[in-house]
Amino acid sequence: MIRKAETFAMTVLLVAVYCNRGQAQVAPPTILTIDTENVIEYQGPISDPSKLATDPNVTPAVMPRTFNVVLVLGDIVAVNGQPAKGTLAARAWAIGASPAPNPGKAIADTTRVSIRFNTFEILKSDGTPVGTIVTLGPNGGSPPPGAPLAQTGGNLAIVGGTGAFLGARGQQGGARGTSREVPIFRFASMAEDPANRRKNGGGKFRWLLTVIPMSVPQIETIFGGPAVLHSSDSSLVTASTPAAAGEVLSLRATGLGPTRPGVDPGQPFPATPPAVVNSPVGVTVNGQPAEVLAAVGLPGAVDGYKVNFRVPSGTAKGMATVQVSAAWITGPSVTIGIQ
Repeated sequence: MIRKAETFAMTVLLVAVYCNRGQAQVAPPTILTIDTENVIEYQGPISDPSKLATDPNVTPAVMPRTFNVVLVLGDIVAVNGQPAKGTLAARAWAIGASPAPNPGKAIADTTRVSIRFNTFEILKSDGTPVGTIVTLGPNGGSPPPGAPLAQTGGNLAIVGGTGAFLGARGQQGGARGTSREVPIFRFASMAEDPANRRKNGGGKFRWLLTVIPMSVPQIETIFGGPAVLHSSDSSLVTASTPAAAGEVLSLRATGLGPTRPGVDPGQPFPATPPAVVNSPVGVTVNGQPAEVLAAVGLPGAVDGYKVNFRVPSGTAKGMATVQVSAAWITGPSVTIGIQ
């Protein structure tokens, strides 16, 4: 549990932490693998607009001609293999572009199916909002240079985000999910009632996002070393006072994102109630996941957080690397001693 009050010595320490921040480090782009299910592409138009979203049954689809609009809905079920929730909502304008198009398709120097606008509204598995990533660009065809090797197509830019992904940039494409026997989408008419999307079922698809965040989680530096403390007495973990396997430690970090309850941008976190970080927060020690006991905004701090975690019981003696992550984005590592 996070303590409700800090000792005077601890207060002095925190002041020192926030007056002696280390130089910001630029982390490499983070690859987010977003798995979706019940994905349906609703194709239009239909001749009678009064019939939009009225048929409760599975409906046949008419593949859209060039310049027609399609809408896509799907459920986010995992991010980087961790259970998650959320909604994929997309809109696409068919172009059927290629250097040698069939009649009715668009001639172009590149091969693309459509121009697409995607929104990935991501929640934790318990339904807590994390943030939204927005992408835009040509869909289908080859991935762009520098894309992840697993990306099979798409050339969309990340044009922004909200919540934990505020100010994000990067690129996005797609790859088939783990089961190639499952159709990537189910195609339906816009007459089909989307309230029955999960009941009627849809396809599965895996999206790959190369995210460059506006900021990354980062463990603070104090007196030339990482701000990692023994939870028992709030003293620093140092070479002369190393941590132990199985011990509960506390680290100070920045860049963990929004909290519940929230605060206005640029305003300090309150003392009560605790400002709990919205995003999934992770800590690794020597690359092994540590149990995270709490992650909250530090009272009176702006972009300052406290994370309590337990050192994995099997951690070997010697120097160990510690990293903190939020919203599946990992910051640079620091080194502490383990006795």
